[in-house]
This record gives sequence, structure tokens and C-alpha cells, in this order.
Amino acid sequence: MASPMHQFEIQPVLTLPTVNVPGIGAIDLSINNSIMAMLIAATIVVVFFAITTSKAAIVPGRGQVIAESIFSYIDDLATSIIGHEGRSFFPYVFTIFLFILAMNMLGLFLVFTATSQLAVTATLAVMTIALVIIVGVIRNGGAMYKLFVPSGVPWYMLILVTPIEIISFLLRPVTLALRLFGNMLGGHVALKVFAGFVVSLGAMAAAGGVGLLGLPGAALSLGGVVALTALEFLVAFLQAFVFAVLTCVYLNDVVNLGHHH
Repeated sequence: MASPMHQFEIQPVLTLPTVNVPGIGAIDLSINNSIMAMLIAATIVVVFFAITTSKAAIVPGRGQVIAESIFSYIDDLATSIIGHEGRSFFPYVFTIFLFILAMNMLGLFLVFTATSQLAVTATLAVMTIALVIIVGVIRNGGAMYKLFVPSGVPWYMLILVTPIEIISFLLRPVTLALRLFGNMLGGHVALKVFAGFVVSLGAMAAAGGVGLLGLPGAALSLGGVVALTALEFLVAFLQAFVFAVLTCVYLNDVVNLGHHH
């Protein structure tokens, strides 16, 4: 039975020359299966919205209804968490949600899932936290320290509370990256393991004799594959949703800093 981790190996798809960038060094422009999956996911999102919104009708078709529903859903999410300024950050939240959702869903149909790579999820997490820090500094300046000094806390408790708040903030990109990475990796490993049971036990049953005892196990494993596949579709959406929600929560902390502290 093939290793369940084999599906996560990076494989070259298109070999391109290496470019030397001054101050950075050599950069390999070759495309691997992870990059290809991300390119396909981004293309699907762009093409879908280009088709469904380019000829918007008063009486929308099914594609336009789906596009407008997603748009309204994320708009409501951003404004409900961040407030009236939520729409200023809507483009980023909307993009990150759809990009992660497309990569997650694509991984259920193709061999490779880009979000099962920690480098991908970590990059998305760092981008999000970088945006939070930039917005916080621009909007609050020196008052950014209030994020780590909750109001109403006695001064002698700040010695303990402030380091905890700083550590909690620094761990945000770590938890963002690991949550998405762990859920997608674990789900696909479980699917591969159960699928391997179906093949191996089915082969035993096909051999006849005592091997027929493997038939109930193969049927049970097949049921597990079906159940896990349905669960993976739910997880694919939930992980994109959770990432978008936490992005809004972190942005809310710095946008409305004066109201929380």
C-alpha cells in the first residue's frame, strides 16, 4: 500500500531557469505541483467571478446568485466583526477566503492540496499578521501598546498580563498556519489510509478462501471513505471561514483599539 504521505511530496511540473536577483540571490522560477495548484485555484476564482459578474442581470442566473451570495456573506462577516470600517478591509478578507476555499476544494478533486503545505499556510498567516501590524501602526501610532496593556488591569498585574498578551499576539500567525495546515493534512491522510484498506482488503477477498473475511472490512472501510469525503468538504469550507473570521477579529483589535481598551 502506498504511503499516505506520498500525496504531499513536492514534484516538479515545469522546469524554468534560475534568476539572480541583486540583494536576494538565486530564485528558481520552476513550477511545482504546489504552485500549480495555487495557480489553478486563483484562476478558477477569477474566471468564475468574471463570467458571473461581467453580464449582471436584473433577474440573476444561478452563477450570479452564487457570486452575489458569497460577496454578501463575506461583506456581512467583515462589517459585523470590524464594524462600519469593515468594508475597507473587505477586498483582503474576500480574497483570502476564496483563495483558501478554492485550494481546499481543489485538493479534493486533484492529487495535490496546496494548503497541506506548511509553507503555504504560513505565508498566508504572515501576510495577514503583517496587514494587522501595518494597519495598527498607521491608525494608532504609539498607542499601539494598548493592544498589550488591557485597561482596568491593576498596575502590578501588568507585569504578568503584558508578556502574556505579547506572546499571544506573536503566536497568532503560528496558530493560523498550523490550524489550516493540520486540518487539511490530517483529513487527507485519513482518507488515504481508509482507501488503502479498501484496496488491500478487497484484494484479499478477490483471492478467495480465507481472504473472503476481508470483504466486510473492505465494505466498512469504503463507508469510512465516503463519510470522510463528505466531512472533508465541510472542513474545506470551515477552515476557509475560520481563517477569514480570525482575520477580521485581528483587524478589529487594531481598528477599534481605543474602544476595547
